[in-house]
Amino acid sequence: MNLESLLISTGVVALAEIGDKTQLLAFILAARFKKPLPIILGILVATLFNHGLAGAVGAWITATVDPDILRWVLGVSFIAMAIWTLIPDQIEEEETAVAVKFGVFGATLITFFLAEMGDKTQIATVALAAHYASPLMVVAGTTLGMLIADVPAVFLGDKLAGRIPMTLVHRIAAAIFAALGIATLLGAGKTWITH
Repeated sequence: MNLESLLISTGVVALAEIGDKTQLLAFILAARFKKPLPIILGILVATLFNHGLAGAVGAWITATVDPDILRWVLGVSFIAMAIWTLIPDQIEEEETAVAVKFGVFGATLITFFLAEMGDKTQIATVALAAHYASPLMVVAGTTLGMLIADVPAVFLGDKLAGRIPMTLVHRIAAAIFAALGIATLLGAGKTWITH
């Protein structure tokens, strides 16, 4: 189950992140600063903090919510994530202007952490951590998924963005979230969601 939680978390978040506002932020930061290493390190640290918090919330939910109620909440949450994934993200320019005085790493860390708050990949991390009851593997997977989507954005910028079929990628991610939701509602993984 641990390997499954790692692989599913990595794949779902990598797909969901393509075209997400934090990936757009990676494009903008790369174009503005032209220093990939501190940008990538900022993304990594911000994601670890953000998704670590989300994983802790998911573990808390698993420990405190009745398994039958949790199954329905998670199933509906995954289906809601599927719908949300189909809605294109926009990025606010002020998100990229925040904390420029803190240097490239600091600006990336602060803007990525703030941009991820309440973002679909953070919510997905909460739901996946609660579903698999394996928050460390989920956080490792969602962080890896963020890096898989965002590191190429830092290096290749707008050249890459124009060649990725965003609609298809979002549909695939939405289908995976929907499948997770339906499977959860039908009782798949019921033994994972126990106290």
